Amino acid sequence: MSGVLALLDDVAAIVKLAAAQLDDIGSQAAKAGSKTAGVVIDDAAVTPKYVTGLPAAREIPIVAKIARGSLFNKLVILLPVLLLLHVFAPWMIAPLLILGGAYLCFEGAEKIWHALTDHKDKGPQQAGTLNAAHLEEQRVKGAIKTDFILSSEIMTIALASISNSSLWVMAGVLAVVAVMITVLVYGAVALLVKIDDVGLRLSESSGVEVVRAFGRSLVTSMPTVLKVISIVGTAAMLWVGGSIVIHGLHEVGWSWLYDTIKAIANAGTGRAASGPVVWLITAFCDAVVGFLFGLFLMPMVNVLLKPFDLLFPEKSDTSKT
Repeated sequence: MSGVLALLDDVAAIVKLAAAQLDDIGSQAAKAGSKTAGVVIDDAAVTPKYVTGLPAAREIPIVAKIARGSLFNKLVILLPVLLLLHVFAPWMIAPLLILGGAYLCFEGAEKIWHALTDHKDKGPQQAGTLNAAHLEEQRVKGAIKTDFILSSEIMTIALASISNSSLWVMAGVLAVVAVMITVLVYGAVALLVKIDDVGLRLSESSGVEVVRAFGRSLVTSMPTVLKVISIVGTAAMLWVGGSIVIHGLHEVGWSWLYDTIKAIANAGTGRAASGPVVWLITAFCDAVVGFLFGLFLMPMVNVLLKPFDLLFPEKSDTSKT
């Protein structure tokens, strides 16, 4: 009998330990996920363009394909690679973060530069140019490639924000963040791309004028909503990218920017420092630094990419109609 009681005590201790680890994974996943907000907003803002010009019936299947590719990127490729880096080359995490932050700064600055210089974004190729199946395949591949870059930054930020934990807890946190972010982003994308269809159906089939008017307002407001999301995503990219670069440089010993922004934020609140005001000033300064750094990177990136443009020129697909 005493052996059975001892076994039950051991089982209870194991259950308590497992519950504590699950609770730790959940809390750390929530914390890590919140750190990736800027990249998540940009991911949600970028993806809807990949279903533009395709039949409405294919929008959700395409989003589902991209979501599956995103999960593969995060869980099968990035998660084990980042854990291996954490174990064997932890010194690479900070440079990877700075590199990812630099990419966000470049992307945000390039979007603003193109908007200010009136360079029209050609956007994805329309369905009239290629057959629909081939175009859909191209769109999905392009979206998954773009997602890989954003997912790399999301997972690296998440890893950097995990407190000292066992390797299994880290793996659990990264897996939870991967699934949580993917569901959040592509659930929001699926909702965005179908809202206008829902509005159109309401405006045509409802017998109540108020409902029909609401449906029409959904259809007419979607271009503005998508534009606002794109603007917010660009601002978030610059803020997060600038913040990552500034904090990364601070971690490696170059603290002038970090200390200067901290001093400006504290000076802007007067004697009684207000947390939200300090955060707003800091975020604004981070975004400005991110924009300026992105502008600095633009000519360098264009020069580096030029050989690839010469080796792999864009081919016309107009003959494949």
